[in-house]
Amino acid sequence: MADPTPDAWRRVDRYLTDTLVGQDAALDAAVAAQDDAGLPSIEVAPVAGKLLHLLARISGARRVLEIGTLGGYSTIWLARGIPADGRVTTIEAEPRNADIARANLDRAGVGDRVEIRQGRAEDVLPTLVGTFDLVFIDADKESNTLYLEWAARLGHPGTVVVVDNVGRSGEVADPDASASNVVGTRRGLEMLGADPRFDATALQTLDRKGWDGVAIAVLTDVVDATDDLIDP
Repeated sequence: MADPTPDAWRRVDRYLTDTLVGQDAALDAAVAAQDDAGLPSIEVAPVAGKLLHLLARISGARRVLEIGTLGGYSTIWLARGIPADGRVTTIEAEPRNADIARANLDRAGVGDRVEIRQGRAEDVLPTLVGTFDLVFIDADKESNTLYLEWAARLGHPGTVVVVDNVGRSGEVADPDASASNVVGTRRGLEMLGADPRFDATALQTLDRKGWDGVAIAVLTDVVDATDDLIDP
């Protein structure tokens, strides 16, 4: 059995991507446009994008909330996983990122299913109305508990909640790791484990993006949206 070296896991990732995901011109163009614009290469890996797509389909999601758009790569995957009359609401803090994402979404043919809300998530989330069937959290890790709180408030029993980048190259399990994004990730995982509104698990991942992980939860209960937010 081969050791899980970076070369080994990237080879497996290429194999899984080629075998189960394949090539997609619109998705490739979205990544190229993002790279050309100098955006950070932190979009989800293709196998993870396909997972989001399948989770949307499996859950029967019609309304999806994404926190953190970047160039719209994961947004395309999510939009393809909902019915033609479904809706993805995605929140992006940076105006330039939102513009790039809009062009990518339109080029991919899913722009009519996606609303980009530009602004800081902490400001946009309180303005949203209705409930969402799937929530994907992939923004600043320091605010994960706040985003999970809003996922609970804007969801319903059965809503699927996905949190990206929970492995942090192993640092999440290091009690001495003090970087704010690691601490924020750890607090989010602890909330998923302790808060009775969530039933969750997490998986380590090894793909072209390196060593990381994803948490997946289902919402079991909700609270009155008029209650005060907990302090994250």
